Amino acid sequence: MAGKFTSSTQAIPNVSGVPRHIAIIMDGNGRWAKQRFMPRVAGHKRGVETVRAMVKSCIARGVDYLTLFAFSSENWRRPAEEVSFLMNLFIGALQGEIGKLHANGVRLKVIGDLSAFEPRLVALIREGEAKTANNSRLTLTIAANYGGRWDILQAMNQLALAHPEKAGRYGEADLAPHLAMAYAPEPDLFIRTGGEQRISNFLLWQLAYSELHFTATLWPDFDDAALDAAIGSYRRRERRFGRTSEQLGAQPIAVAPEPTLASPAADQDA
Repeated sequence: MAGKFTSSTQAIPNVSGVPRHIAIIMDGNGRWAKQRFMPRVAGHKRGVETVRAMVKSCIARGVDYLTLFAFSSENWRRPAEEVSFLMNLFIGALQGEIGKLHANGVRLKVIGDLSAFEPRLVALIREGEAKTANNSRLTLTIAANYGGRWDILQAMNQLALAHPEKAGRYGEADLAPHLAMAYAPEPDLFIRTGGEQRISNFLLWQLAYSELHFTATLWPDFDDAALDAAIGSYRRRERRFGRTSEQLGAQPIAVAPEPTLASPAADQDA
């Protein structure tokens, strides 16, 4: 799954019935807990269980890349006790899940500005990435202390340092290798749970031609049926990439059979 990937603004990517790359903003944990008269942190804990289930579901459906927005650069504005809980939850999840991810052939990647995290958390992230680096069944990316504008700026700064002689003449091909997700194709399908209809500074560069799906389902309740509804919505889109319907021959895109959870290869406790 590694290699150079096509930019949707430079060439027409391959399209299939199952999105190769799904990116999700996992919204609604706090509201889910509030509806049940529970503290917000209970919603975050339940949300981790949904992450585990979605990894298994994406493997079963043939998705190659799953990217989850876990903590934005703006989430530091939340109450200090909630931020602290999220950091500890992240540490616990890494300690408890890396072995399972590795056993299931999942490669872990974490993108974002890790300089704000405590050394223990950064070490766990790097250990998890190293342990799973050669896995190819699914690439699970966690965006933590990530922002789309930060991504573009850090890539631009890297490019300017690497090639100052080309200043004023940079192109997409020059910038692309420095973006945080240079190792992955652009998302085919973007999902946001929780009812909000915005992308909230997530993958601003990479979502240029992604299909957007918004659902009122809160993240802890996002299940296989909700995932299949999102994929079903994606399958009904006409992905033109700037072309007309006539250029596509006004024919439906050839699609694979409807994805199901039935997969003997996805039976371990990921």
